[in-house]
Amino acid sequence: MFPMVTGFMSYGQQTIRATRYIGQSFITTLSHTNRLPITIHYPYEKSITPERFRGRIHFEFDKCIACEVCVRVCPIDLPVVDWRFEKDIKRKQLLNYSIDFGVCIFCGNCVEYCPTSCLSMTEEYELSTYDRHELNYNQIALSRLPISIMGDYTIQTIRNSSESKINEEKSSNSRTITDY
Repeated sequence: MFPMVTGFMSYGQQTIRATRYIGQSFITTLSHTNRLPITIHYPYEKSITPERFRGRIHFEFDKCIACEVCVRVCPIDLPVVDWRFEKDIKRKQLLNYSIDFGVCIFCGNCVEYCPTSCLSMTEEYELSTYDRHELNYNQIALSRLPISIMGDYTIQTIRNSSESKINEEKSSNSRTITDY
């Protein structure tokens, strides 16, 4: 008799717990219905990338010592480093450096482990092209500085659109009460 009662009690507790979880999930779903949609009209509005965004790699040819650490730490052995050994100065001379962004996974290992900091990640993310061979950047294309979207007057930059919309609504709905 008692095992049957404890079984019913256990079943009742499990039912109550499951109902509570479903209710919490439903409340979370309903709380999202009041939010405004966040839509960015891409070519005319661009979002500002976060601080540690990993975009196109910038390369400084003069700083590179052709140590090939970037090639060794790359999970797919991507950077192509061509060099020759100069006997008179007893040092490697860098000839060519290229990265194929069609294959790059933007992990950032090459930037992190470079001993001379000749590689850096930029905020540039618009690398689309119709021909995949155009994504193979040599040292000249890699040394090009990224174009800042902050100075372009034709593009509206979006920081945190949801926060800015909420702040605009608060400022329009707020009233200042002054006691004289």
